[in-house]
Amino acid sequence: MKMGSWRRPFALAAALLLGAMAPLSAQEQDGDDDGWRPHYEPGKGVVLVETEDFGLNWTVFSYVRYLNQQGLDDEYTDSFGRTFTIDKRNDVQLQKVNLSFKGFMFDPKFRYLFYVWTANTSQGDPAQVVVAGNIGYRFAKAFNLYGGIGALPTTRSTNNTFPNWLKNDHRGIADEYFRGSYTTGIWANGEVLPGLHYNAMLGNNLSQLGVNAAQLDDKFDTFSGALWWMPTTGEYGAASGFGDYEGHEDPATLFGVHYTRSTENAQGQPGTEGFENSQIRLSDGTRIFSDDPFLVGANVSDLDYQMFAVNGGVKYRGFSFDVEAYFRKLNNFVTTGPIPFDEITDNGFQVQSSYMILPRQLQVFGQYSKIYGDNGDPYDITTGVWWYPFARRELRVNAQALYLNDSPVGYSSVPFAVGGNGWVFNLDVMVAL
Repeated sequence: MKMGSWRRPFALAAALLLGAMAPLSAQEQDGDDDGWRPHYEPGKGVVLVETEDFGLNWTVFSYVRYLNQQGLDDEYTDSFGRTFTIDKRNDVQLQKVNLSFKGFMFDPKFRYLFYVWTANTSQGDPAQVVVAGNIGYRFAKAFNLYGGIGALPTTRSTNNTFPNWLKNDHRGIADEYFRGSYTTGIWANGEVLPGLHYNAMLGNNLSQLGVNAAQLDDKFDTFSGALWWMPTTGEYGAASGFGDYEGHEDPATLFGVHYTRSTENAQGQPGTEGFENSQIRLSDGTRIFSDDPFLVGANVSDLDYQMFAVNGGVKYRGFSFDVEAYFRKLNNFVTTGPIPFDEITDNGFQVQSSYMILPRQLQVFGQYSKIYGDNGDPYDITTGVWWYPFARRELRVNAQALYLNDSPVGYSSVPFAVGGNGWVFNLDVMVAL
């Protein structure tokens, strides 16, 4: 590939964006159809094409991050006595670029989404560049059917709430520890009663990013479902996300349940640095599919994963409070030798709260999560601030401090590290059109 060839798609995208932002001519403002041009609409992105037969919108999500992990301990020791060195970071990265193209074709009910998703901190690792998407048909308000790559709705953060989170593009360690990720499958969603929604998916495994088809088992039995109810206002802000940026004048409430089960095997797991990976770990950070994880001379090749989550929250006049609890069971182990238990159960929770000090401009937030497991009880605490320079969501600046106590999860796309114990600081400048 010639050096300049990779720049062409980005140059085209930039030209389209600049064209969309350019002022309309007098003829175009008068509504002449011949003067239609690309334009930006909040919630849609840049509208590139809009006809009776075809619609195409373009969106981008990206951010620059300064990350400082110098406050972490140099090493950690797991519950089996093994000691590991922590590769601490202190750098600036263009952390992620997500370019999405979405819309409809031939019928407004026939929808598509295709995207290119990169994690620049994971260059050279499995699935650090993902080209993916899905197609679907909106049969009715209560039933929409899709196929392709999508997020398993294992927890609230994987149920289409991104990027409206309090912690920019990462979760608390409890959410990260228990959740599933992205896989290929089919799913349905809809609103069955006013304020009552569901999302259910049948997929290949807990995370297919970085896993090829030959590595998957032949069971096709990964199921994940979510049911949530918004009884007071019938909504919970943009994408039912976190934080009351909208400033609800009436209390908005949300209650949800999630259930996921899957048969997982060692081959069907992404690499430890796999983009958005979903490695199954013990509460001390031990990967259960690693070599001799329990120091008894036996490896695990297959297991059954079950996880139940329940959540609730309220938003009112710039204040938000959300809580989620997790319950996970691993059993039906297939091993190369005897292991000292039949099942592993872990549970945990997280709480998040925020307040808009200046409406649509300045927000403070805090978060705490904890895991209870047979191999340790890690936790994390976060405090931070969001600044919206133009009083709109599309451009945000985030500064936060995290305190980690023996984090069991971590990889290069998130600010925490496996075994992390101590302080981490990061500063993000985010664009989300």
